[in-house]
Amino acid sequence: MNEQEKKEEESPLVQVISKLIGLIIFLLFVILGLIYVAVFGFPKIITEHVPPPSGSPVSKSESATNSFWQAPDTSSLAMNKDREQILYGRALIANTALYLGPSGSVAHLGNGMNCQNCHLDAGTKPFGNNYSATASTYPKFRERSGKTEDLNKRINDCFERSLNGKGLDTMSKEMQAMKAYIIWLGKDVKKGEKPKGAGIEDLAYLDRAADPMQGKKSFMTKCISCHGEDGQGKPSTDGKTYIYPPLWGIHSYNTGAGLYRITRLAGYIKNNMPLGASIESPQITNEEAWDIAAFLNSQERPTGMIEKDWPDIRNKPVDQPFGPYAETYSETQHKYGPFGPIAEAKKKTKKKSA
Repeated sequence: MNEQEKKEEESPLVQVISKLIGLIIFLLFVILGLIYVAVFGFPKIITEHVPPPSGSPVSKSESATNSFWQAPDTSSLAMNKDREQILYGRALIANTALYLGPSGSVAHLGNGMNCQNCHLDAGTKPFGNNYSATASTYPKFRERSGKTEDLNKRINDCFERSLNGKGLDTMSKEMQAMKAYIIWLGKDVKKGEKPKGAGIEDLAYLDRAADPMQGKKSFMTKCISCHGEDGQGKPSTDGKTYIYPPLWGIHSYNTGAGLYRITRLAGYIKNNMPLGASIESPQITNEEAWDIAAFLNSQERPTGMIEKDWPDIRNKPVDQPFGPYAETYSETQHKYGPFGPIAEAKKKTKKKSA
């Protein structure tokens, strides 16, 4: 066999060995890469930060977002002895009208709205009027009633004001379930503390009065796809609940509800509306939120029981639209602002009485 024939005979074997060596090297790189990821994690990709256009809503930074309160996961209830009660409480808050509305399966107490319409995602959304600090701060003294109130009173306030209905029997299965759920949601919050993202964000006051007419324009472009031009929302096909709640009229919250105070409603709207908005991704400006709130609260709605509210008038909030007041500003200014002068006057009144 000559030299040329030997080379031709060996070449297939050489090719196979070369391929095996290449495969082994490749696998070694893969294994080393997996070991690196397991130890150090995936490498961070640095991207250039592009600021938002001038005048547009500004989102919170990612680091700030990550520090917001997060509700416990219901999957963690698997071994909880109160699991059924807590889940029933959640269902009552998410679908209140189904159980306790005008055609409720348990009782007929509310107006057809759900607690979830004001306390979003069953009371779990950051700055969505959530329950994160409810258990940690109750019982507490409330200036509105001039008394110390417990969770029973707090829940029934919502039924009587926001749902424009009747309160629950405090010993009922439903009251105990709703309390159990609220307490469970706040189980990791220390007594007396409020975590970041609790309740509703306090928006900076405008230097003008909120404008209902301007708010109507914003409402017509931002809100009617869910709530309708007449603000009456969208009923469910079962006729017992709402997909989107009414914002005024006989089936909406009454004048004693917390959202009838424009500072509360504006903060709620800013971080939650239109549907899909959040503190991280707002869809409207602060001014739009104030004006929309003014428009909504300028519409007709049921009258709440407010005669005994704020027995010490010096403690009335700047946006409580019903007198008498400890200062001289009108009910109209207390309803729509500007609130800065009222806040300053309240400070002076408190100093004089101290």
